[in-house]
Amino acid sequence: MSGFPVSDLFRVLDLTGVLFNALLGGLIARQEKLDPVGFIVLSVLSGLGGGMIRDTLLQHGAPAALTDYTYMYTAFAGAALAYIIRVEGRLWDRVWPVVDALALGCWAASGAEKTLSSGLGWLPAVLLGTLTAVGGGATRDVVLRRVPTVLGGNTLYATCAAAASGTLTILFFTGHRTAGSLAALAVGAGLCLLARWRGWILPGSDPWSPAKAVPARFHRRDRHHPGGGGGPGSR
Repeated sequence: MSGFPVSDLFRVLDLTGVLFNALLGGLIARQEKLDPVGFIVLSVLSGLGGGMIRDTLLQHGAPAALTDYTYMYTAFAGAALAYIIRVEGRLWDRVWPVVDALALGCWAASGAEKTLSSGLGWLPAVLLGTLTAVGGGATRDVVLRRVPTVLGGNTLYATCAAAASGTLTILFFTGHRTAGSLAALAVGAGLCLLARWRGWILPGSDPWSPAKAVPARFHRRDRHHPGGGGGPGSR
């Protein structure tokens, strides 16, 4: 299989992901009762933020979203659609998770491949591939003064992006770049959809916290002997 059809497929998925994530940013702007500028800002952050952060960190020219106007126009279109009409309903609820999962796999694969092509190693590739997939949504949440949803309490997302980036990295180093891109897309999207379906989330900190991991009798003894903790940080 030649490289052109694969790159063409990835471009379509890339732009589709930009459009749907821009729509999501617009929906959040509508919930927050923002003006048109707010719609544009949240849509651009949601659809393009991760790739722009990645390209800035790589320092290999201007971010692709600023040199290829198609990406910015697509994000603007998503903002306009969300501003003019209410994008909601059963069809949206069914289509959105699939497109979001495909975009995650595509963005993670393209982010990891671009990092490796820039001469960096496997760890930066996994990190920047994951950042490409989740950075836009996290930046949007920070702008809205929210804890980014990717940090916990939701089904696996960053983990899926890391798995996709790792898949691409392994196959890249074995000389299977085209197969690596397709495999990373399948791993990222498939794991994301499976996590949504099964409700998979990472464990929180409570089961491992000292209050539950240390037997209660030790806590009672410490209360009777305040000096037993040792050191000024024991409180």
